Amino acid sequence: MIFQPVLHPLLLLLLCAPVAVAAVMALVRSKSKALWALRLVLLLACFVMFLRPGIPGGATQTLATDTDIVLVVDTTASIVAEDWDGEEPRLDGVRADVQAIVDEYPGARFALITFDASAQLRMPLTTDTTAVVSSMDVLRPEVTSQSRGSSIGIANQLLAETLKSASERSPDRSRMVFYFGDGEQTASTSPESFRSSRKYADAGMVFGYGTSEGGPMRLTTGSVEDTGAEYIEYQGEPAMSVLDEQTLQTLADELGIEYQHRTADAEPQLPDAPTTTTSYSESGSVGNVIELYWIAALVAVALLGFELARATMMIARLRRQGAPSPSRSSDEQGGAR
Repeated sequence: MIFQPVLHPLLLLLLCAPVAVAAVMALVRSKSKALWALRLVLLLACFVMFLRPGIPGGATQTLATDTDIVLVVDTTASIVAEDWDGEEPRLDGVRADVQAIVDEYPGARFALITFDASAQLRMPLTTDTTAVVSSMDVLRPEVTSQSRGSSIGIANQLLAETLKSASERSPDRSRMVFYFGDGEQTASTSPESFRSSRKYADAGMVFGYGTSEGGPMRLTTGSVEDTGAEYIEYQGEPAMSVLDEQTLQTLADELGIEYQHRTADAEPQLPDAPTTTTSYSESGSVGNVIELYWIAALVAVALLGFELARATMMIARLRRQGAPSPSRSSDEQGGAR
């Protein structure tokens, strides 16, 4: 038996004790001892109800993922190429997959890195998953007019620094990396290598978005109203962004993780968190309890119903006693004549 009082037990005693003393004194002095005994039972039922007794139904277990997860998201113009789930922008798929990752690893800390012409740490490691999802919701690609070509590996140094810092601060926690992009290298140089991050990454996945046919890209201005903008053109035709899986596979090999092509008709296949930092924590018996306060509540309701019925009967009796009888009323009228 456990108790989950609605107020502190001492406060409950201070509230109920004076009433109980008054009821006991009335019980001793009154001729209607049974009535006052029932009132004492009513008080006791209310006291028990406020204590909220219950029976433990078994302690619940909550999965705790003591892992630091770094999300690396492509924000170049190609991330809004319209070949996700038909003609939707690829960024929609990235957002959905980030949400799936957040749901898959409860208790993890998340950091968000984005890259286009440069790499930025949008959010340092945090357990605030709402902030992570909100950051993804407001994420916009680079402004088209400012684009000068980009490299899919430009975030390599920032990723390594973020993972190294996490490793030094919390060496007992594992680290995972998730990379989201299409592998399209528009810079004139070769992609930078991610090998410097490999020793810090225990698991993760490289997700590729797009199709071999490619998708058109709208002009972006950084505004939330870019959906109505014109398409980027090349030689008089809409420019097409094409998925480069070979480049993404190379990137995955450098990080020591797997590559997965993402499509809207399939759920992401997420890797298990490293078992060394995944555990089940007892949430305690309060989280799964068979409540018993309702029994005391039923007793209190029954006794209150009895009191109300008794009060109603007494009021009706007093009204009958106070009302003049027909014969008496006639006599009084005759005497008045």
